[in-house]
Amino acid sequence: MTRAELEAQLAAPDAQVRLDALRQLRVKTDRGEIPRPIRTEDTNNHVHTTYSFSAYSPAGAVWKAYRSGLATVGIVDHDSVGGAREFISAGDIVGITTTVGAEIRLSFADTPLAGRRLNSPDELSAAYVACHGIPHTQLDRFDALLGRIRELRNERNRAQTEKLNALLAGSGITLDFESDVLPLSQAERGGSVTERHLLYALARKIEQSAGRGEPLIRFLESTLAMPVSAGARRLLLDEAYPNYTFDVLNVLKSELVAKFFIAGGADSLPVGEVVPQLREMGIIPTYCYLGDVGESPTGDKKAQKFEDDYLDELFPVLRSLGFEAVAYMPSRNTEAQLSRVMKLCAKHGFMEISGEDINQPRQSFVCERLREPQYAHLSDSTWALVGHEHAAGQDPAGGIFAAGSADQELDLPGRIAHFRDLGLQFRR
Repeated sequence: MTRAELEAQLAAPDAQVRLDALRQLRVKTDRGEIPRPIRTEDTNNHVHTTYSFSAYSPAGAVWKAYRSGLATVGIVDHDSVGGAREFISAGDIVGITTTVGAEIRLSFADTPLAGRRLNSPDELSAAYVACHGIPHTQLDRFDALLGRIRELRNERNRAQTEKLNALLAGSGITLDFESDVLPLSQAERGGSVTERHLLYALARKIEQSAGRGEPLIRFLESTLAMPVSAGARRLLLDEAYPNYTFDVLNVLKSELVAKFFIAGGADSLPVGEVVPQLREMGIIPTYCYLGDVGESPTGDKKAQKFEDDYLDELFPVLRSLGFEAVAYMPSRNTEAQLSRVMKLCAKHGFMEISGEDINQPRQSFVCERLREPQYAHLSDSTWALVGHEHAAGQDPAGGIFAAGSADQELDLPGRIAHFRDLGLQFRR
């Protein structure tokens, strides 16, 4: 098979087919039929796959990371570790170090932050939390918790589909959750269904009804009374783009989610209930800092205020709840925002983790800002995650924040350095 044919198979329905295609791509690379990428020190801990919402299967994400020259890559799917084992195997095949995480949305309604807008654009008193450094021996146990969340989430997804249909009245388009939305997901294999799946299903139906380019833009503006920015218009006029539907989805997400989203869902479990469970499993509870948004780099978020007005209050609450790390993305924030977050992390003893939240094909797996000297410590944190996963997988008491860990006498920088050195032993 040609390289193009094998890369197409990375999106096949069956994981074994995907991994077999990846093995053949590796053989072609070793033979010199595919040029070897230039490997760098770049890392990315936050890549979504088709097990939540993404253009990439787990094997496809690893191949993209390898071709992008990354030194490490981490899977982080919403409410799912269904793709984790494929991701780990894919890393073994191509020779790239992997980390495993997941992302969940938790309720802060029973905390001093009740009523605040945290990092969730669509509801108050709720926040996205990254679960980093999952020991591989804990995947099944953790998935039992995630399965409970997915079941509750789909109850809300069905109700949201009906609410979205009400918004579409008169457009000639309706969505059926079972036949239009679920088949776009990996739900039968432990994957989750998100608001993006609903909007992707809608984007497909709009394309089928209106076509692409100017007719689609007219449909959005006239039939759905939805504004299309100059930047979005430019993308929607590129009818030949292979992942055109993702561009349609971004316009829909920016304008529609707030209108059909049902806040306060039971799938947002109480933070005080979940964080202790994560710590017991050796998982690192990580708050995902978003910060006030001006122009969204991915075009799917409106300008909106988040945590910045009360950041000094947020960090002590996170510490009291048992969080051990804060994640942030240099490509999304200003120097002033990032400087403030880093100072607060140092003050309150939080590990700092970065990743670029990849879920769209136009995004680069490489964040060039991470190459700037002031962010060099984020590479150390990534390798510390690698070391933690391996140590905690051998013994839950051996993780970086475990109460019985032999390195507890070290301060946080010392622990990160210790686990970084351990993680570097697994560099490919």
